[in-house]
Amino acid sequence: MSGEHGADDPTGRPRSGLTRRRGPELEQAILRAALDELAETGYSGLTMDRVAKRAGTNKNAIYRRWPNRAALGLAAYRQLVVADQQLPDTGELRGDVLELLRRANCQWSSPAGDILRSLLGSAGDDPQLLEQLRAQTTDAGSGTWLIVLGRAVARGEVPPEALHPRVATVAVVLLRNEYITRGSPTVPDSVLVEIVDEVYLPLIRGRARVSSG
Repeated sequence: MSGEHGADDPTGRPRSGLTRRRGPELEQAILRAALDELAETGYSGLTMDRVAKRAGTNKNAIYRRWPNRAALGLAAYRQLVVADQQLPDTGELRGDVLELLRRANCQWSSPAGDILRSLLGSAGDDPQLLEQLRAQTTDAGSGTWLIVLGRAVARGEVPPEALHPRVATVAVVLLRNEYITRGSPTVPDSVLVEIVDEVYLPLIRGRARVSSG
């Protein structure tokens, strides 16, 4: 059980003056240490050794929870950007979509966004990171978008044919593209409005015609 101790000695006993930590307490300490490392050095400088030292534990405790630094880096990022569970409800689809995009834009242009860009920038040289990023971003949070879209369908605002995961997430995927391909530190609100008015809403409203055709 040596990985559960703070800064264990080789015998597995906690060093004098340190408190033995288990479970969630130790996990949070590791994630905080990983976040600090990501903020200071980016993903390229993230190592299990440095995280273990900062967290006051050893690498075994980390490897039991995350098999590699890619998994640890993504877990730390998720810890930082726990989504707001309160969905927008402005009474119209346009208002709800704009609010979701503005929240995402605010998040991605924050220090959390710096960490995300570091992860994305390193993915090309780290197959494990690339694989896990793809697995975790494939649906672009489609559950949230389908709920918002489902409300619009219930109001009779858009056709039921719009309820498709790829269609629902077009707006946020376009916003993410601004960060990934253009390297934008933040995206002007006018671009968010353009995404909604010129792409998203016309696509959503046109789904009935596509289906009937």
